[in-house]
Amino acid sequence: MGSIPTWARVYVVCVVLAAVACLAPLPAVHAPWWIVALLAALYAGCERIPFPHSPKGAAARVAERGAPRGLGTFLPVLLAGAFLLPPPAAALVALPGALLARVEQRPRWLRRVWRAAQLAVAVWAASRVHWALGGRDAVALPHFPYALVPAGAAVLTFCVVLTALDGGILALAERVPVRGAWRGLFSRSLASVAVHGLAGLMMAVLWRSPYGPVAALLVLLPMYVSCWAFAQYHRERAAHQATIRALVQAVDIKDGYTRGHSERVGQASMMIARELGMDDERVEVLRFAGILHDVGKLGVPTRLLRKDGPLTPEERRIIELHPEYGHEMVRGIGFLGEARSAILHHHERIDGSGYPYGLVGRQIPEFARVVAVADAFDAMTSTRSYRRARPVPVALEELERCAGAQFDPGMVRALVRALNRHGWHPAVTSGVYPPSPEFSTSLEQGGPPSPVSSRTEGNPTNKTGSSASTDGCPTDADGPLTGVGRESVGGEPPSGGIGGRGRS
Repeated sequence: MGSIPTWARVYVVCVVLAAVACLAPLPAVHAPWWIVALLAALYAGCERIPFPHSPKGAAARVAERGAPRGLGTFLPVLLAGAFLLPPPAAALVALPGALLARVEQRPRWLRRVWRAAQLAVAVWAASRVHWALGGRDAVALPHFPYALVPAGAAVLTFCVVLTALDGGILALAERVPVRGAWRGLFSRSLASVAVHGLAGLMMAVLWRSPYGPVAALLVLLPMYVSCWAFAQYHRERAAHQATIRALVQAVDIKDGYTRGHSERVGQASMMIARELGMDDERVEVLRFAGILHDVGKLGVPTRLLRKDGPLTPEERRIIELHPEYGHEMVRGIGFLGEARSAILHHHERIDGSGYPYGLVGRQIPEFARVVAVADAFDAMTSTRSYRRARPVPVALEELERCAGAQFDPGMVRALVRALNRHGWHPAVTSGVYPPSPEFSTSLEQGGPPSPVSSRTEGNPTNKTGSSASTDGCPTDADGPLTGVGRESVGGEPPSGGIGGRGRS
């Protein structure tokens, strides 16, 4: 939400107005204001309480950046307010903490206002449902099990409102496709909100009991411990991501002509995945697949990756082992999941002429079919030391031409839709010849293919001396979209088609 679209700002204003409407009856509400003040102060404090830091060191600092620094939005306090207070007073509890919360990204003020308004509306709705079902009396009376019914309905309402508002801001501010903006939000949120709701209900029951507020506050201690454990999980995940970055940097150092290629393939893979409507967890794993697809190059001799001239058949066979090398390297990394199959199979072709196993059509894992398209696309639209980037429309024409033979047509169409929506601005992977403005590869600028190295002009054969592919897909002899020498090192169309049996 760095540059906020106008419609997203309008949406935030509408939610703020809804929050103001929820708070409007406050002057006429008879509420125990000391409880309101105590819960509001408690929630604001939870927003600011930091977790203990991990041991110092470079790896620890990397992990800290990816982990929550404190309790964050501590829902038990808000839901306890919904169970104890009238709806307008319950909505007021969320405001101080949300407005004072830590915000890393800009614009900070707008993010704070948005979060405060969103929580106020959600808490108001939850309290309204709870009171409508007689929850206030159920919390205070001895018939405690009955209190679970209105409390459950309130928690469900709270989760529905939060996810509904979150989906709207994702669609408008982050430009997530409408059909995927709400997908999975409710199911992922419900379990954690339900747990926090139970803690909030325990607080409310103890608050109304003879033990009083002090006993109710003790409920927060185990919740703090659980949140700390969750933060530790995030630190571990951040450490995993740091490991992945280290592997990618090692590949970039070894194969300098494709520096940055892996990160861009990961980004393009994410764009395709979101267009296909994958949930966030699979999108993240697919990003890892794109980033690590060439990690097997660490097992290939550097002299082959940097060789200027044609490859011998024996050298090509060695390079074609890199998917299997990569799969062996990441086999034991459990959180990669489906990404491992993409690393192994991203050079398979729909027609069965790919490697390492010659899989056909749907036999090729879905993640591998996505990465294959992203890999070839980035190779064609990236500037290398020996030629400039091709325009995006030209690259997409080549992908569409080879769809059905080399690439999954559904993945190609998804990439086209994603690029029409977001555009594409690849970075220079070798700083020898920076691109000039006329070679911009954004979708708005088409134009003819860029010139290539003189080594490709008039060359009637590919690296191994074979003729052009018979399936119509470009080979190393196909002129402006392929080329020879180092071209296929980064996933550019090698022999037999885009991203086929080359050095990518």
